[in-house]
Formats: sequence, structure tokens, C-alpha cells
Amino acid sequence: MHRVDEKKRLATLTLAAMGIVYGDIGTSPLYAIKEVFGSAHHPVPITPENVLGVLSLFLWSLIIVVTLKYVVFIMRANNKGEGGIIALMTLALHDGKPGTWQQRLLVILGLFGASLFYGDGVITPAISVLSAVEGLEIITPAFEPYILHITLAILVGLFAFQRRGTSSVGALFGPVMVIWFAVLAVFGALAIMRNPQVLAAVNPLHAVHFLLGNGLLGFLALGAVVLCITGAEALYADMGHFGAKPIQYAWLGYVMPALVINYFGQGALLLADARAVENPFYLLAPEALRYPLVILATLATIIASQAVISGAFSITRQAIQLGYTPRFEVQHTSDKEIGQIYLPGINWLLLVAIVALVIEFGSSSNLAAAYGIAVTGTMLITNILAIAVAVRLWKWRPVRAVLGALPFICIDLGFFLANSVKIPDGGWFPLVFGLVIFTLLTTWKRGRELLGQRLAADSMALKPFVASLSEDGVERVPGTAVFMTTNQEAVPHALLHSLKHYKALHEQVIILSVRVFDEPYVPVAERLEVHRLEENFCQIVVQYGFKDEPDIPAALALLTEPGLAIDMMETSFFLGRETVIPKLGSDMAYWRSLLFVAMFRNAGSATAFFRIPSNRVVELGSQVVL
Repeated sequence: MHRVDEKKRLATLTLAAMGIVYGDIGTSPLYAIKEVFGSAHHPVPITPENVLGVLSLFLWSLIIVVTLKYVVFIMRANNKGEGGIIALMTLALHDGKPGTWQQRLLVILGLFGASLFYGDGVITPAISVLSAVEGLEIITPAFEPYILHITLAILVGLFAFQRRGTSSVGALFGPVMVIWFAVLAVFGALAIMRNPQVLAAVNPLHAVHFLLGNGLLGFLALGAVVLCITGAEALYADMGHFGAKPIQYAWLGYVMPALVINYFGQGALLLADARAVENPFYLLAPEALRYPLVILATLATIIASQAVISGAFSITRQAIQLGYTPRFEVQHTSDKEIGQIYLPGINWLLLVAIVALVIEFGSSSNLAAAYGIAVTGTMLITNILAIAVAVRLWKWRPVRAVLGALPFICIDLGFFLANSVKIPDGGWFPLVFGLVIFTLLTTWKRGRELLGQRLAADSMALKPFVASLSEDGVERVPGTAVFMTTNQEAVPHALLHSLKHYKALHEQVIILSVRVFDEPYVPVAERLEVHRLEENFCQIVVQYGFKDEPDIPAALALLTEPGLAIDMMETSFFLGRETVIPKLGSDMAYWRSLLFVAMFRNAGSATAFFRIPSNRVVELGSQVVL
């Protein structure tokens, strides 16, 4: 009975993974083949040798990069089940000495990889939805003037819907994508049956001959071939939601075969009629079925976009927890699913960037030039971080780790260099976008470090201060005061200000700080670390993983220490509210100081982020010169 239940659970998770994980890579057939042979940038002539060579490149890219690299190898590098570039970075930092150049390099690589993910998060909805809607042009040219308007309306609707959460439509994602992949396979198989010679592309020699025989053009074609593996990072990033097995089963048993059959079908169509390069995906379908196919493709691209948007929310929350970005408002859209969150600030920033992108580039072909750089850049960074994980965590010899990753590095580097020639045509966008995000992340981290140093320089040690209270005869009033601080060994500035203004302290005083570990979750049993001091003072550290949901009142409700029961109606939370003033000649460049101050002023409140009742909070301000 247990085995039957386990099989049902695995089947359910596999179906769910089909909807969330494979939306991005699953919609690549909409534009990948078209970009190789019909792109305005370095189109490949349609000949039997070239078609077989390109199809062979598609097949072996899916096998080597997606299957071997991600499904077999990279998914082993999980942080207690969690995947993604942030999780991989925290694993790579394992056992390293803080402050060394190696640690700093790994952090820089991890943050830049995460920044490129945001670039991918902007381009994926734009190119996916636009390429789906462009199918209307194939049905009738009358739709051509309205393609951009329809695309923008769908994207605005998608982002407006985010605040409602994905739980209400999430159940549809899996079945829709199952139908989508089935349709891909059926249309592809019908075309292959009419022109079975394309099956010869299974032989990797066709890929080798294509690259060697076409010289520079063959190399540049890699910039479009890479479009077939966009979304490979999602397999790894979403591992924490579904586990490795459902993702692996879905890929090997259903998704990859459907994609390969469809790509081969498009190749067979091009061999039969080179004019089909206008849009080989839609022209695979009989004319009567093209309207339903446009609707199905649009649904599939919305699902693909949803997965990337949810990923952007998730990675932002992880960055907040690890101290790389200011606090944003986080809304929870489900009472049952812990991972379903909505960040209004990130949502609308993404929408503005996507709308600007669609209007600026105007077509999926133009956007394709911008797409590959972000994907291949992240893949290269993943290789380097994986080497660090293999050496530090798995205890591989460095030579073995480097040699193991070298084939993947060479392939990803080839894709990256082929895409780099498209920088003037649009490849600049994800690089610039990623650089802006990277600057914001590193500026915030450095600014917080400097702010902590300035506050520490002006603080006094906690234990001598507590010992002096009995001599000074400070009046104590009923109730509990919780002073939040980042430094457990120093007197919080808010406490000193409170004592200065009120000339009294609460009967029970808690010095509380939050510590976030570089692992996804901390067990509830280990949530609190408690140390009793004299004069009814207590130090409490609330411990979270970088994917835990911070909730201070819920954490304090776990207190079991005698005499430490917390009554929320009798408890006041005191928070410091610093006003940061930039200064020339600081330890940080003046322009970065100004940027940090702007971010600091617009950061979300600690009250909302830690779910503290706002009517129990007292904020006390101070000025800090950076």
C-alpha cells in the first residue's frame, strides 16, 4: 500500500513539474529552428546537409547540456534538496575561509549569475508570448498591425494576476503542458513520416561536419542553436519544489522526446519546402488547426512566463534573507504552499522592463539576439561554482573536478562566444540589466557592512551595561520590551535612546537578533538560541534558513524557558531607524554611497517583513554618517 501511495505521489509531482519546470525550454520550438535558418542575423542556407547538421546540434545539445550536465550531474549539487544559483553559491562557499579572494570571487560569480537570471526573467516572457502571438500572422496578415498590442495586453494581464497567486490556476499548468508536449510530438512525427531522412541527424557526425564545413557561419549558428536549451537552469532551480526524481522522469520520459520529435519535424518540413522558414513551427500544423494551436501556444508561453516570474520572486526573497538586497514587501498568496509569494515591487519593475523590451525590439527574431547571452553566461558560472562544490563538499581532487567539468565548460563557452557577436544587436540588454542588478546587490551588501561598523564603533558592551543597572537604580515598568539588533554583544541603540527618553526599562528585556544560515531551512526545534543574563535581560537569536518564512511573534511563541512566557499584548518591540548620511572620502565610492542611501530609504519596513504587529512597535531614530 505504501509503495502504491509513493507511486501516486511521484506521478503527481511529475505532472506538476511538467507544468512549472519545463515551460521555458518547452516553448523553445516556437522560435529556435526559425532563428537558425530564417534569422536576420547570419541565417544558415537551407540544404539537406545543413538541416541534418543543425538538427544533430539540437539533439546533442539537449543530451549533453540538459541531460548529462543538469539532470545527471548538477542536480547532485543540492543544498538539502534546494537548487538554483543562490543555493549553489552557498554550497560553493562551504569550508572556505571568509574574506579570501577565492570566497569573494565565488560570491561575485554567484551574484552575477543571479543578476543574469533577472535578465532572463525579463526576456523569457517577452520572447515567448510574442512568438506565440506571431502565429496569428501565419493565419492571416490582417493580424500583423495588432501583434504588439495583443502581446502587451496578455503580459499586462499576466502581471496584474500575480497578486492573486498561482494556486488557483496551478492545477491547470501540468495538464496544459502535457497536452502541449503531446501536440509537439504528433505534429513533428507526422512531418518526419513524410520525410524520414531527417532521422539520420541522430548521428553526431552530422553536427561535426556542419561546424567544420561552414566555418565562421557554423560557429555563429551556435548563437541560435542555444535557444533549444534555454530554461535548462529551471530544472535545477525548481528542484526544491518537486525533488530530483519527478524532474528527471518528466524530462527523460516525456519532455525531451517530444522536443526532439518536433525539432526533427520542423527540419523535415524545411527539406520539403524551404519557404516554411517563415514560421516552421506553425506551418507544421494543418491550416484548420492553427487557431487552436495559437491559443495552446499562448497558454504554454504564459505558463513559461509564470515559472520565470515565480523564480524571480523566490530568488529575491533568498537574496533578502542573505542580506544582498533591501527588504521588499512579501505577500503570501497561499495558506498551504509555503513557496507561493508575491512581491509587488519586483512584479511591477519586471512588467515595466518587459513592456519596454517588447516595444523596443518589436519581434521575437529581434529579441532572440538578446536571449542567448543571459542563458549561456549563467551556465558558464554554474560550471565554475560546481567545480568548487565538487572540491570543497564532495572532496574531489581539483584535477578530477576540472577535467570532469571541462567538456561542459568548452560547450558553454562556445555558445557564449557565438552569442557575444550579437551584443550590438540586442545582446547588450541582459548584460547591462544584469550589471545594474549586480551593482545594486553588491552596493547593498557593502553598505550594510559599513553601517554595521559605524554603529558598532559607537556602541557599548552589553554585559557591563546590564551589570551597571543594579547600581544605577533604573526604574522598571511592567511588561516585556524586545530590542532588535544585529549585534548581540552590544547595547542596541534603540535601548539607549529609550532609556534616555523614558528614564525607565521594562520588567523583562529581550535583546533579539535574526541569523540566516546558508541552508534552505532550519528545523523549528532549532529556531531559538536563548541566553539568560542578569537583571531579567535575555539574549535570543532567531535562526532561519534562506527559504524560511520570517515570523518573529511565531518564533517567540516557541519559548519554553521558565519565566520567559511572552504575552503579545504586554510586549513592545523597539526598532532602530537610522538616517544614513553619505560622505566624501568614505570606504565606499561616493556614488555608491548615494545609491545605498536611496535604497536604504526605500527599503521595506522590518515590521512587515518580520510580521510584527504594527501596534506593538516603537521606532527610535538616529543619524549615521557613512
